[in-house]
Amino acid sequence: MYPIHLQQLRPQTTAHLAQTMTLLGMTTAELRQNIEAELANNPALELQEVKRCHSCGRSLVESGLCPVCSRPHNPDQIEPIVFTSAQQDYFSSIGGGAQHNIHTDDLPDDNIAPALDLPTYVLQQIAPELAVEDRSIAAHILTSLDDDGLLRIQLFEISRYHHVSIERVIQVLDLIQHSEPIGVGAASPQEALLIQLDILAKIQDIPPLAKRAIETGMDLLSRRHYSKLGELLGIPPQDVEEIAHFISTNLNPYPGRAHWGSIRQGVEANPPTYHNPDILIGTLNQQPDSPLVVEILSPIYGSLQINALFRKALKNAPEEKSEKWQQDFEKANLLIKCLRQRGNTMRQMMTILTQVQRNFILRGDKFLHPLTRASLALQLDVHESTVSRAVSGKTARLPNGRMIPLSKFFDRSLPIRALIREIVKDEDNPLTDSQITRILHQEGHKVARRTVAKYRSMEGILAAPTRQKVAST
Repeated sequence: MYPIHLQQLRPQTTAHLAQTMTLLGMTTAELRQNIEAELANNPALELQEVKRCHSCGRSLVESGLCPVCSRPHNPDQIEPIVFTSAQQDYFSSIGGGAQHNIHTDDLPDDNIAPALDLPTYVLQQIAPELAVEDRSIAAHILTSLDDDGLLRIQLFEISRYHHVSIERVIQVLDLIQHSEPIGVGAASPQEALLIQLDILAKIQDIPPLAKRAIETGMDLLSRRHYSKLGELLGIPPQDVEEIAHFISTNLNPYPGRAHWGSIRQGVEANPPTYHNPDILIGTLNQQPDSPLVVEILSPIYGSLQINALFRKALKNAPEEKSEKWQQDFEKANLLIKCLRQRGNTMRQMMTILTQVQRNFILRGDKFLHPLTRASLALQLDVHESTVSRAVSGKTARLPNGRMIPLSKFFDRSLPIRALIREIVKDEDNPLTDSQITRILHQEGHKVARRTVAKYRSMEGILAAPTRQKVAST
């Protein structure tokens, strides 16, 4: 049995931890709403207008920056300066202050990359070649695709619904099937493979019996019965394995899944629009070789404290109100402590995060250092869930004005995606995913071709045959 003092301490400790975790998971805007609600409902809590540093508690001058916390501890070392400042200080200084001299007109356009659903993505590609009167047919086909990008309804149904010939429906479907992802709109995985193989044959050599293997031995291929398929094709099993490897490396029986990279594994289908950051990251005196300056924006202007009159009245509280007033006092006191703990955790996390990711912050996606929430949690000596809550939903503004979610600091795909963008940008002729994969391997990045296809899709880059088609028009 636990001693009495431990039994009393445990509920308070649990409540403190639970509320700290809740507050840690909130964005600056959500935290402000929470504090405003507590101020309105709890008479024990008050907001003192005197400006104090949220990190050390010192009184602040009119500039709003702490003279101690906002200066480098060791000017000879490039280590970040991390402190908390009132959100009002940030908004009042945009466009004019020395610390925030970025105007909204200077901000880059890529704060958020809009993610399109598969029907819209395909329709935008074929629109220039699509007759106006055929748009409704294309829309019917595209909205009838399943999650794999396959068309599961019969063409005669579409023909009958729109009162057009089936040949006209086939013409529209052909445009769809030859857009990116290639093979979308096929009736089966087998048809999708054949469409892709036909287009691929125009830009590179393919195994002579690959088409026949798909047409006559699809089931044997999927079950890896290479000996039986070899007998059917009249070739040794080793040759069948080479065909199977070519198909698995270059073709996708479920073309719709290639689009999942931008919808399910990358950007959300309806991504949030970032207006105000939770964290500002700049450089000291705007010098690239100087320390990073990290401001964690506080949701309030001033300091929360226990109302002095309430504290005095609590000592002489009427019996019928004593318990309620005591609960209000404890609740206010807990909120103040938890907010302080939240601030400490955020400062410690951003100190390590900006040290590790300095090159990414200053030089771009290609320089992101591989980092996981678990490894950061080990450095902070906290549970991984604590880091996840601290990162969730929050955004940072980088020195170049770009606004990103904090989760991007942990996106290990960014350097590869940046290299893919560079490779495609510098290509003389459209490179296939296999060719891009080989270039990445030469650069020391061991990724699979399907991973390259997924990352290419996330970046909105069309497949090689489609890029070649666009370039020739």
